Amino acid sequence: MKTILLVEDIAETRAWLREAAELAFPGCRIEEAERVRDGLEMIRSGVFELGIFDLGLPDGDGGQLISAMKTSHPSATIVVATVMGDDASVITALSSGADGYLLKDARQEVFIRQLTAIDQGEPALSPSIARRIIEHFRRTALVETEGGDLTPRERDVLSLIGRGLRNAEAASALGLSEHTIAGHIKSVYSKLGISTRAEAALLASRLGLT
Repeated sequence: MKTILLVEDIAETRAWLREAAELAFPGCRIEEAERVRDGLEMIRSGVFELGIFDLGLPDGDGGQLISAMKTSHPSATIVVATVMGDDASVITALSSGADGYLLKDARQEVFIRQLTAIDQGEPALSPSIARRIIEHFRRTALVETEGGDLTPRERDVLSLIGRGLRNAEAASALGLSEHTIAGHIKSVYSKLGISTRAEAALLASRLGLT
């Protein structure tokens, strides 16, 4: 009998996820929590083979649950179930130890099939997430091998925005105008094939610029 910890704060969604898990793993035992705090307590006191965790919870980041589960139950499988499909959330969760990443906007039969794949040793990944992972590593491979052909000044700008500085703050730090900083950012995004500051932060980190 598979033992599952389900952490999701929205009652309707939690019921939907519970039903999907019960259909994927007949006879399973499921314990539920609505908050990070309660989930952490259950992880410390219980024994689980599978964790299904939301990331955006009322009292914190579900990433805390991933780390705690990996520490307390190293052999457990951890699947993120969320609406957050951006690169930063996906890569951070997988890097923290999540074994799967599923979007809750999938049809339930698709969600069930993806959960069932776990017992066949396959990662539980929504198709759109799998594509994003491939695209992300294609981009980062380019950055790591060629540096995206960034100029020294563009690297400086990428370093600053990767640390979370706003355009005005980066301009002040480098002694440049905001207009010039905006131009550098546009060039950096074009060369690296990215479009958001979250992606810039990830790539800046991989280049050792933050």
